[in-house]
Amino acid sequence: MPDAVANLVAQRCAAQLLSGSQAVAPVDVVSRLLAVQGQDARGARLAIRARTAGLTAADVDRALTEDRSLLITWLNRGTLHLVAAADYWWLQLLTTPPMEAATSRRLAQEGVADDEADKAVGLIDAALTADGPLTRSQLGEVIAAAGIRTEGQAIVHILARASIRGLIIRGPMVGRQHAFVRVADWLGRPPARFEPMRFDRDVALAELTRRFLAGHAPASERDLAKWAGLPLRDARRGLTAIASELKERDDGLAELKTSTWFQTAELPPPLLLGSFDPLLHGWVDRKPVLGAATGIVTVNGLFRPFALVDGRAAALWSLAAGRVELSEFAPLAVEVGAALRAEADDVIRFLDI
Repeated sequence: MPDAVANLVAQRCAAQLLSGSQAVAPVDVVSRLLAVQGQDARGARLAIRARTAGLTAADVDRALTEDRSLLITWLNRGTLHLVAAADYWWLQLLTTPPMEAATSRRLAQEGVADDEADKAVGLIDAALTADGPLTRSQLGEVIAAAGIRTEGQAIVHILARASIRGLIIRGPMVGRQHAFVRVADWLGRPPARFEPMRFDRDVALAELTRRFLAGHAPASERDLAKWAGLPLRDARRGLTAIASELKERDDGLAELKTSTWFQTAELPPPLLLGSFDPLLHGWVDRKPVLGAATGIVTVNGLFRPFALVDGRAAALWSLAAGRVELSEFAPLAVEVGAALRAEADDVIRFLDI
């Protein structure tokens, strides 16, 4: 790997908490990264494992259920994301408006008319008010009983519509299932500044940019726009708003002046990263990490678990019968293999399987 690319990857790994100081609690990881892709439950939890020491998946579930410090909902690119409850209000108002039309199109493709979808949202609200928290399958039964289609991806996009409108989120764990709750019941009323009529979009764009760079710098305006699912003009507006907080770089990428750890950033030790790990999100170009590796990001949009060695993807890995199985792209050094076996043991410990 050329020195310039290695330095870039080292800096991004430091921003991502994969090297240098680790976080203490699940909410610390999520707050640093601002939003962790969350449609794969195990992957989201493993993202926290890789950035902390000694925690377990049960600690993440506790943050979702007891502390209420974390939640999952549709944000950013129209995808489920794990976020800190404290960041929910402004991210929801800022990133969800573009999703409404896309959700309507997908519902139509699934055979659900707009009026039926709106009726289903009302049924979800009533069911959660009376009997919440409820799982996806339980809400699907309520909607299906009213004669509204839930087959295929219909139920997903109905739930997305209710979430995009700020009515529901995925909050507590009910057994091994992640249940939905009403936002008002789980989080209470939003702070006054986050009520829709008082919401300052420019302030939110500045905060988005600042927080994105804290966990993803060095990055470009196009990286920010892609990650947030917002127009390029919004990314530029956010960067302009915090221009005085940015450090000048020869490569033209954006970095916060407060990101002092970049000066001594080193590549992380060998790591096992889970599905949809944040290291593969946030930047238009994934080549600095993936190199020539194929199969990690599939044609149908899956991001498979992989081993990171010297800042590059070095293997795929999977869980089978409670064991980690590694598929190396090329033979690994003995010491690297030993480090990855220790990582495998820690994955099993973290997941408690």
